[in-house]
Amino acid sequence: MKKFILFAFKSLIVTVLIAVVLDFLYTAVFLQASNRGKIDYVYNSKQRNYDVVILGSSRANNHFVTQLFEQKGLKAFNYGMSGSHLFEASLILKLMIEKKYKIQNVIIEADLNLSNEKRAEGIASKFLPYIHSSKIIKKHFSQEKDFSKLFYIPFYRYIVFDAQIGFREMFFNFIHTKTSHLQNSGYYPLVNKKGNMKNDISALKPIQNKYYEEIKQICKANKINLIAVMTPMCANTKGLDYFKKVNKIYPEIHNYENAVEGDHYFSSCGHLNDAGAKMFTSKIIKDFFSK
Repeated sequence: MKKFILFAFKSLIVTVLIAVVLDFLYTAVFLQASNRGKIDYVYNSKQRNYDVVILGSSRANNHFVTQLFEQKGLKAFNYGMSGSHLFEASLILKLMIEKKYKIQNVIIEADLNLSNEKRAEGIASKFLPYIHSSKIIKKHFSQEKDFSKLFYIPFYRYIVFDAQIGFREMFFNFIHTKTSHLQNSGYYPLVNKKGNMKNDISALKPIQNKYYEEIKQICKANKINLIAVMTPMCANTKGLDYFKKVNKIYPEIHNYENAVEGDHYFSSCGHLNDAGAKMFTSKIIKDFFSK
């Protein structure tokens, strides 16, 4: 029995040591990466200057054509991330401020993502390699139920989120393999792709979202002009009164839900194709940047 207990104790010590070493090695690789995704592109960067920064989910990533801003002499980058929530939008803006980015305008897509305050696991996990080296990331995750496990158990976060930050992603970062996320100044066009042209958002209810409130406070404190918008949806969507409900809570959010009409401008009911995105972006530039 004593031998078994001693063996088990030694095995535990060896396992912990291996986990600590692997945690250190993985983290070291992520700390030198800056061309895989938008999060490492910000975290491992120095000060940048922008006239326009775009934040939000895929409804930002696929809807704001940064080249059209640049044609007007505005330096812009689309930091929208497909599948993300306002949890991640607020955090990436905090990191930009920490890196002393000089930003004149932030365009935030605030519509469907106002309906929850949850983190988007697939995107939020990509901040986790930096949780020990960034007080901002640590604090942002500190209220999450699994924070203690993520922060205190070595290598735990890399195992749980293996698909996002596991061996494959670590290896591609190590050999500096680029992705398409940073092409076109962050804008991802949807070309020749047709998805579901029916949608039902009647179950969604906008709330007074604490992460949207954080974004407003950050912009106010740093004298950044915040432009909050709701982006287009196809006409064949049930529950379009959702957008009116948003304006009852947040009247300052500009409603562009019907700014682009016609299914031929949509890749799916909730996402414009490239032609539709160009039309929508042109409206935004005309309305907010024509002067």
